[in-house]
Amino acid sequence: MNLRDLHYLIAVADLRSFVQAADRCCISQPTLSTQIKKLEDELGIQIFERTNKKVLPTELGEQIVASARRILKEQDNIKELAATAQDPLAGNLRFGAFPTLATYLFPPLVPLIKQDLPRIRLILVEEKTEQLLQQLHSGQMDCALLALPIYEDFLESQALFDDEFLLAVADGHPLAAKPQVEPDDLNGEHLLLLDEGHCLRGHALQICQTIGADEEQDLRATSLETLRQMVRAGTGITFMPRIAVRDEPGLRYLPFAEPAPSRTIGMVWRKTSARGELIRRLSGLVRDAAKDI
Repeated sequence: MNLRDLHYLIAVADLRSFVQAADRCCISQPTLSTQIKKLEDELGIQIFERTNKKVLPTELGEQIVASARRILKEQDNIKELAATAQDPLAGNLRFGAFPTLATYLFPPLVPLIKQDLPRIRLILVEEKTEQLLQQLHSGQMDCALLALPIYEDFLESQALFDDEFLLAVADGHPLAAKPQVEPDDLNGEHLLLLDEGHCLRGHALQICQTIGADEEQDLRATSLETLRQMVRAGTGITFMPRIAVRDEPGLRYLPFAEPAPSRTIGMVWRKTSARGELIRRLSGLVRDAAKDI
């Protein structure tokens, strides 16, 4: 068994076809089939079920494929460690953030990264918090911007900035004329919130519990931009992080009386990461970008 065989194994598992897997691996189909059969003979097990129409991993084959993926990932990590040692501020950087932050922070941040870290090849990922944590755990992600605190033993985190919440209302709403929002102003109000899975939804629900407001049960949105337009249309009111505030007709953003609710945004990375210097530089650029929004 060698690493080349593991690449073949994963290609067949991914594509469910020896012909397509051979094309991916740039070898002939008979050669690929022979190598997989040799691997099965060496291990004394059947990895794939074969029919005229499809190829499927056996139950044990699924476990072997999963192990092969981990082994090849460790191979990539070894190469990355060596490259990082030679130049810690070069190479691929897989960097993530959740949607209610990435949409507004990435555009001003990317030019700063390209200017300050020109040898970095930036791979940006916009996913919900749960998916980002999974990718950090599996090694698919180098670092991510998340709302703190994060309770994971394998991760390090550093707070970068606080993102204050404001109340978004339509111009014609009774609260629109107020200079700021007091907790009692929202007692009994029903607020529009994001759908399940968004960390901003969790923050908003916590605020609702504190001030006595409720969620509008019949309407939920999948993005802040949808919420913004729903508010503008007079459908309801919502919480809006300051980083997402945009001046546009028909909307008012009202600050809360102190202490104003907010979320803390931080950089999160694996404790075992060899990219500490790069992550520290990146953290400083994130702070700079957030100040200018």
